[in-house]
Amino acid sequence: MVRDASFLVGKGEIVGLLGLNGAGKSSLLASIAGDLPAESGSVLIEGRDVSRRPSWERCASGLVLVPAGRQLFSSLSVLDNLLTGGHLISKRERAANLKVVYEFFPVLYEKTHVHARSLSGGQQQMLAIARGLMASPKALMLDEPSEGLAPIVVDQVFEAVHRMRAEQHVAILLAEQNAGVLDILDTLIVMQGGELGEPRAALQADKHNVADYMFGTETLQ
Repeated sequence: MVRDASFLVGKGEIVGLLGLNGAGKSSLLASIAGDLPAESGSVLIEGRDVSRRPSWERCASGLVLVPAGRQLFSSLSVLDNLLTGGHLISKRERAANLKVVYEFFPVLYEKTHVHARSLSGGQQQMLAIARGLMASPKALMLDEPSEGLAPIVVDQVFEAVHRMRAEQHVAILLAEQNAGVLDILDTLIVMQGGELGEPRAALQADKHNVADYMFGTETLQ
């Protein structure tokens, strides 16, 4: 159970939610997205309360979740997976977004007509993120995007996320247990046992200190 979770993700900002498996990260993101019911609290996007809206309406409002495990349509092509991400926007906007995601992930352009199941793990993660971008998000939530990926691919994924913030000015909430994500964060929040620590500037955090704190051996300075 997640309790007393309160924080702000600004436009063009990356907020990192770090914690081990079972800390409550996925539950929190699913609740924000409307996939899990919340007993209390509110979710606001650009000042508008969407707490009583179903998940698809939250997505249409610009609040988009890229879930853990990618959850792609494995028998569909890369292009068809991308188009499913833009089904709530206009045809013209889909075409513009498709151009953007291909610029972010050139390998997806090369694999346009390849089935998603034929992609490598890293390419599938890129496709999952790109599908989220197709929805024209104002706020993009990424749940464990580095899970199961080789370190070099993790770097590529994190670099793409950094570019999204810089070039698309998307507000990004990034749930991770990989302390390497600190390099691209503006704000760090450590989560343990369903509770959030105080938000702090990521530049002040040391990767080893954060890792030790997450495992409960030290106090984060």
